[in-house]
Amino acid sequence: MYTSQEMIEIEEKYGAHNYHPLPVVLSKGEGVHVWDIEGKQYFDFLSAYSAVNQGHCHPKIIKALTDQATTLTLTSRAFHNDILGQYEKFITDLFGYDKVLPMNTGVEGGETANKLARKWGYMKKDIADNKARIIFAKGNFWGRTLAAISSSDDPTSYEGFGPYMPGYDLIPYNNLEALETELRDPNVCAFMVEPIQGEAGVVVPDKGYLAGVRALCTKYNVLFIADEVQTGIARTGKMLACDFEDARPDILILGKALSGGVLPVSAVLADDEIMLCIKPGEHGSTFGGNPLACKVAQAALEVVVDEKLAHNAEVLGQLFRDELNQRLGHLNIVNLIRGKGLLNAIVINDSEDSSTAWDMCMALRDNGLLAKPTHGNIIRFAPPLVITKEELLECVGIIENTLVSFEK
Repeated sequence: MYTSQEMIEIEEKYGAHNYHPLPVVLSKGEGVHVWDIEGKQYFDFLSAYSAVNQGHCHPKIIKALTDQATTLTLTSRAFHNDILGQYEKFITDLFGYDKVLPMNTGVEGGETANKLARKWGYMKKDIADNKARIIFAKGNFWGRTLAAISSSDDPTSYEGFGPYMPGYDLIPYNNLEALETELRDPNVCAFMVEPIQGEAGVVVPDKGYLAGVRALCTKYNVLFIADEVQTGIARTGKMLACDFEDARPDILILGKALSGGVLPVSAVLADDEIMLCIKPGEHGSTFGGNPLACKVAQAALEVVVDEKLAHNAEVLGQLFRDELNQRLGHLNIVNLIRGKGLLNAIVINDSEDSSTAWDMCMALRDNGLLAKPTHGNIIRFAPPLVITKEELLECVGIIENTLVSFEK
């Protein structure tokens, strides 16, 4: 039996140093709680970056996993299997699209959407070969592949990894005027955007922004790609964050909570005019659409619907922000409290290169709640959507007591 410190030292010695985790070693999870290897219990307020919306080890999802794992796990797409079609019908009916292209990770979903958009641009919009452009918002984050970092304005993501993907351009987030300026170029095939920027610190756009994006993309015959990998699957109080406005995307990217945090599953949804631009051999994945993933994903989505997790996120998210504003709004150390549903953040009144937010997360850990800073001075709070009102208020108390101690 290793101690937490011993496990951290083993990781440090044998693992790549591409993460800087909070020093806690977890060994068990159930619902909204996780336990470290010494047995201490914590509230999980990160939810694996919103991958565990349904709570840790949800019994229905685990049953789907174990039942299918003893029957058939992988066939590749060289053959049909008896689960894929059922899942494809379920997810396209649920989200209202003609087709789904199943992949594994969120960043693969983003890559798939980009390929689809370019192919559509050449086939349907008559863009000249190799001239297609995709527009992104500053502050975006959709992964760390070479394509994803090519669309980033964060030096931590892109520095030292060039040359970068051509045909990508950035505009300010939440700025329809800047978007329209770019969309006038007939070589633009798509605008890819997060409805709420998660990794940037839960940046919520103005009301009407997403509907404006939809209208401009329609006006200029440009595809609206919504990256809902983190904001989708009920996290913000609707099944999709785009559902808060008249903003149906042409291409929808899902991941993370699509499997309830059980294994990597992602999906790209679009209608036939777009999806059928991809022909056999032009895109795929050995594991994409495997029977195990499909069975788990359908169970994970059924949990969200059956347990009304979007409604729970909407109601408790509003309560969470109200309570935080009431209890912490007067503190000098708190600059801003923002969010939607159960995707929220506190912006600390300190510089991005300070250690204050990290120190706060260490103190929160000591007090039984796990969260992680982003961009130096922002703490993101995203508990599993199965959290109860009583549990939420207990956690608000932990956050209040912790931050008040820093004020002193």
